[in-house]
Amino acid sequence: MIYLDSAATTKPCREAADAIQQAMENSFGNASSLHGMGIRSEKVIASAKKTLLAKLGDGDIIFTSGATESNNTALLGAAETYKRSGDRIVTTAIEHPSVANVMNKLEERGFHVERLAPRDHPDFIQALADAVDEKTVIVSCMAVNNETGFANDVKRLYRLVKRKNPKTIVHIDAVQGFLKVPLDGDLISISGHKIHSCKGIGALYIRKGVRIAPLLLGGGQQKNLRSGTEPVELIAGLDAAVRAYHGTAEHFGALKARLLEGLSALGGITINSGENCLPNIVNFSVEGVRSEIMLHSLEEREIYVSSGSACSRGKTSGVLAAFGIPDKLADSAIRVSMCADTSEADIDALLDGIKAGIARFRR
Repeated sequence: MIYLDSAATTKPCREAADAIQQAMENSFGNASSLHGMGIRSEKVIASAKKTLLAKLGDGDIIFTSGATESNNTALLGAAETYKRSGDRIVTTAIEHPSVANVMNKLEERGFHVERLAPRDHPDFIQALADAVDEKTVIVSCMAVNNETGFANDVKRLYRLVKRKNPKTIVHIDAVQGFLKVPLDGDLISISGHKIHSCKGIGALYIRKGVRIAPLLLGGGQQKNLRSGTEPVELIAGLDAAVRAYHGTAEHFGALKARLLEGLSALGGITINSGENCLPNIVNFSVEGVRSEIMLHSLEEREIYVSSGSACSRGKTSGVLAAFGIPDKLADSAIRVSMCADTSEADIDALLDGIKAGIARFRR
C-alpha cells in the first residue's frame, strides 16, 4: 500500500500512539479536579502548551476538536470582540471551507468581506496588505493551500498588515503549514491529524494581548475560551507528534523533483503547483483522463492519491479556478501529498500507475 494523500490526513506516528495509550492508562483524570489524578492530567496539558508555544511564540493555546473549530473560534470570536473597530474583513479566494463558510456567515451578520485571488495579483501578500484600511477588523490567510501547496509568506503579511493598521487582527490557518513554514499571526489554527497525531484534536494559538469571545459555553475550562473537559489523551498525542515530527524540505524537494521528471517523460501533463508551492504537495492534470478515473485506476494498485480537497468531495475546485487553472484541467487534476515516510520507490510506483492509467483511459 502506498499512501500519497497526507494533505487529507496522516498516519499517526508511533510516538503519538504511545503517548495516547500512556495517557489513557496513567493520566485519565479530569484536569479540573483538585486531586492528584487531576493534577497529573493538568501537567500533560501544560507540557503540550509549552511544546506548541515554543513553535508559535508568546501567547496562549486553547485545545479544540480540530482546525474547523479553531478557525470558527478565531474568526467568530475576533469578529464579535472587535466589531466596534470596523466592519471590513480581508481574506483570500483559496481558503479552506472552514474559513470560507465562516466568511459567508459574517457577511450575513453585516461584515463586508473582500476575497482576493492569487491569479489577479503578482505580489499576493502585498495585495492583501494593500486591501487593509482603518475599518479592517480581520485579515485571514492560510499559510499553505491544501490543494496546490501554494505557500503564503505569512510573516511578511503580518508585518505589512500591522504597519497599515496595528489594530487589525491577523488570523492564519496553518493546518498545512505548521512545522513546515515560518509562521506569525495574532490567531493561528492547527490540526493534529495533519502532523501525524490523531483526528479530533486541534489547537488555536492566541497572541498575548489578543482577546476573542468564546464559541462554546459551559464549565469555563481553558480560561473560559473553550468549555468542555479537556481530552488529555488526545492532547498528549498532539504533544508527542509535534516533538517527533521529522519532515524536511530537502526530503520533499528530492521526491518532488523525481515526480516532476517522471511526469514530464509521460507527456500530456500540466503541473498546477507553481514555484511558490511547498514540495510535499504536487497538483497536476493528466490530459484526457478525468480525475476520478485516474484516482480509481491507481487505487486498483493500492496507490492512494486525491482529486483535490477531501473536504470537498465530488465538487469542482473553486480554489484551482482562483489560481487561474481552467475547468478542463481542474476536471483532470490529481493531488499527490507526501509525508516524511514517503520514499523514492513510492514515487516510482505512482509514475508506473499513472503511465498505465494513461494507456488505458486517455482519449
